[in-house]
Order: sequence, then C-alpha cells, then structure tokens
Amino acid sequence: MFTRAFGTAPAGVWAAPGRVNLIGEHVDYAGGICLPFALSQRTWVAVAPRDDGRYRLVSSMGGDDPQIVEVGVDEVGPGKPKNWTGYVVGAIWAQQQAGLLPKDLGGFDIAVTSDVPIGGGLSSSAALECSAALAAYELTVGPIGAPGEEKGSEVRAALVAACISAENDVVGASTGGLDQRISLFGQAGNALAIDYADDSAVQVPCDLPAHDLAILVIDTKAPHFLADGQYASRRGVIDAVTEGLGAASLRDVDDAETAAAEWARKNVPNGADAREWERVVVKRVRHVVSEIERTATAIEQLKAGDMASFGESMCASHASLRDDYEVTCPELDLAVDTAMEHGAVGARMTGGGFGGSAIALVDAAQVRPVADAIAGAFSDAGFRPPEFLVAVPSDGAEKIA
Repeated sequence: MFTRAFGTAPAGVWAAPGRVNLIGEHVDYAGGICLPFALSQRTWVAVAPRDDGRYRLVSSMGGDDPQIVEVGVDEVGPGKPKNWTGYVVGAIWAQQQAGLLPKDLGGFDIAVTSDVPIGGGLSSSAALECSAALAAYELTVGPIGAPGEEKGSEVRAALVAACISAENDVVGASTGGLDQRISLFGQAGNALAIDYADDSAVQVPCDLPAHDLAILVIDTKAPHFLADGQYASRRGVIDAVTEGLGAASLRDVDDAETAAAEWARKNVPNGADAREWERVVVKRVRHVVSEIERTATAIEQLKAGDMASFGESMCASHASLRDDYEVTCPELDLAVDTAMEHGAVGARMTGGGFGGSAIALVDAAQVRPVADAIAGAFSDAGFRPPEFLVAVPSDGAEKIA
C-alpha cells in the first residue's frame, strides 16, 4: 500500500497492539488500578521521512481505493485535525511539544492498516497513536529496543504521555492513559498491573492455557464513541468530587461514599434535581472505590491461579459498571449474561463502554459453543451480528520490518 501510494519503499514498518482490560475499568483517571494485556491484533504503519514539512497519509480503512490525505506539520495542534489522522500526526506533534522530536520536523509519508476492530472498545485509537509515535521517534532519534528491554522504558513512558496528549488535546477524546501504556509496555504471556496512585506497573503472568482457559472477546458492534461526552461526563464527576474533597484520589478519602454525598449536597449544578444529583454522584464514586479494591483482589487471585474467584471478580465488575457507573448497554449486558448462562467462568464489559466489546473467561474447548450461543441471543434480540476473537497476551509496540 505504501509503495502504491507513494511510489517508493518505506523506511520501515512498526506495529502496536490493541488491548483488553481484564478488570479495573474507569479508574485509570482516578488514581486506581487496572489489569490490561496487549492483543495480538495490532495496527501497522509503514513510514518514511520527508523534508518538506508535510505529512501524507493513506489507510486501508479507506476502502479499495484509499486516498492520500495531506496535512502540514504546522497545521497540527489542539483540536486539529479531529479526524482519524489526528491520532497519527497528533502523536508526533505531542512529541515535538515535549522536546522528544525537533520543532522543525520535515514530515512523514505514512501508510496504515489494522486488524484491531474499529469501534470495538479494544483501543484501536491507542494502537494507531503508539505505532505512529514509535515510528517517528525511531526514524528521527534512533531505536529504543523491544518492549521488555529496560533501556527503552524511559522513552516508552514519554511516548505514552505523547499519545495521551494526541487523544486528549488533538482529537478531543477524554482518556486516562491505560490504553497507551499497555500498547507500549505489553509483554507476551503477561497482563500489566498498573497502579496509578504511584505510577507503577508490574508484569503479572497470565498463562490461560495452563488452566485450559481462554479469553473470548465479543465485539457487540454497538456503536462505541468516547468523544461524544458520555465518558467525559463520568470522569468530570469523579474529578470534581476528588478536587472538592481536597484529595489526590478517592483512595485517600475515608468513607468516600458518605463524603461524596455531603459534597454533592453542597454542590448542586444549576437546574439539577438535588436528590438525583446526590444519587448519581454517590453511585459514580461507589463504582470507582469498589472497582479499585476489586482489582487489587483480582490481581492476587490471578497470581494464585484462583481462576474461579477471578471470574467472580469479573462479574462483580460488570455489575458495578452496569448499575453504578451506567456505562453498559443492552448488547454488552446480553453478551455477558449469555456467556455466564453457557458456562463462562467470568464475563464483563471491557473498555470505555457505551458499546464496544465484552470479554468472557471460558474453558478453551468451549470457545465456539459460547460464541455460537451469544450470536444466537443477539439474533433473537434483533441486534447486529457480533464478531469474536480469542485474546492472547502479546508484546507491545515494536519495529517489525
């Protein structure tokens, strides 16, 4: 595709994965704990430098005859471009702002393809950002090494920050950084326990085949948008309560639910029903506090190989996301309920919610029967046909050619 579009060979090919989050949802921006792993499904970018201050981009997502999109290096900044190219060039712009790349960058030719489901809640956006960010850095500065190598960890951390900036500042989606971190730091055979209170990350063995288990991902095909305000509204409540209570995070607040209720009574938005506002605030805080505690427990369950208890924690997480954070949808709930009815060890939505994907921890031999049951339930409900994949803990972003 690169050669057809630009008439020359690329300087190299880089790839970055999507992710599933096993547990710890909507807490990354709240000083919480998350447990994602990187997928084998990834986004690839073929890239070559330019010297005229222009980006030229082409993507397989453009159909049979993808068109080249041109963007000036000096045209990138907060709020622009807001289409798919913003994830790519925004990740490069943010590195310039952070001093990782020169301000007078000459530009790049970039071809993009991906097998991370778009809109499936598996972080196709972070895969796009991280593949482009790593390519631009390595072509401009030099190689940083494979995901598991210690020498590149400081640079990878800086690239995480740049990719978060691309999504938050350029594209305008309010995300907390989990997706970018696992896309750059994932290691095959491991999940990554990320504690945002102290910014630590520990590889946790996730050898599902040793337990004859597999993670089935159900892409519900329900529309999944993070830039439409729903994600930001949830985060806005948590940020406001945390700041209002004078805490670094809700983990530092004794009896956070009671404290949140008191704060809500004193801070009713104009035009809001006071009782409903308090109810919503308490529910949002209850999810965050319980999910952080639940995730810490689940990490120990995974380390101990107690997969039955781990599955129970997954189910409790989904119930909290459904009832307290209210970020599920009928398709996600049906996928989870059907998986559990057909023998799954645990199941939950994954990602930002409001559509996207669910995951089910199932016996490896039961992957297809569970998937068939979910597909049948979706058909009976009149929903779009779901798509499925088996998630395998894989390596993070790297140069592959």
